[in-house]
Amino acid sequence: MKVETFTLGPLQTNAYLLTVREPAAAESGQRAERAVIIDPGMNPKRLLDRIEGIKVEAILLTHAHFDHMGGVDEVRKAAGCPVYIHDLEADWLTDPRKNGSMRWQDVTPPLSTDPAEYALAEGQTLKMLGLTFRVMHTPGHSPGSVSFLCGNHLFSGDVLFKLSVGRTDLPGGRERDLYDSIRKKLYKLNPDVIVYPGHGGRTTIGYEMANNPYTGA
Repeated sequence: MKVETFTLGPLQTNAYLLTVREPAAAESGQRAERAVIIDPGMNPKRLLDRIEGIKVEAILLTHAHFDHMGGVDEVRKAAGCPVYIHDLEADWLTDPRKNGSMRWQDVTPPLSTDPAEYALAEGQTLKMLGLTFRVMHTPGHSPGSVSFLCGNHLFSGDVLFKLSVGRTDLPGGRERDLYDSIRKKLYKLNPDVIVYPGHGGRTTIGYEMANNPYTGA
């Protein structure tokens, strides 16, 4: 699996494009790919250009704040693929007050999208790209925040960052839940797991356990 990062929108949100080569294409030297997209943020033109001609199996949302879901409808329409989100934030996609876009009108106009096709839940496994994605419910930044674990790759949304953690002062945020999510779930993973956060650079579980000044682990 190849992971490409597209930093999108006014809040520099990381959208991730996960691709695999079609077996027949790999044998013939062609470049046919299948993909999954995690968090298509605002102003997704660069991402749209990249996925042209690619079979996109799904859009996975770590949570429904506007900077992470702003490009959902454009990408869904272009790719013809379903959207997955945790049930606790299903109605955030359609409600600008809940997804925060109504609150930050100096950054974005009010945003809403069509509802997601599928719900996510703790412990669920998704079979995509010939791989297994494990859904980890990691609330605290928002009530429906999830992280996706695929092999040695963790997509943590706005829960865990390199040397930082997600903010908890937005509606539905809760500091105790955030630290429980990190310490009791994410820090139980192998130290060499690579963390792909919603903002900023990559890190690893082991590096954050040893160096993150906020988690105290």
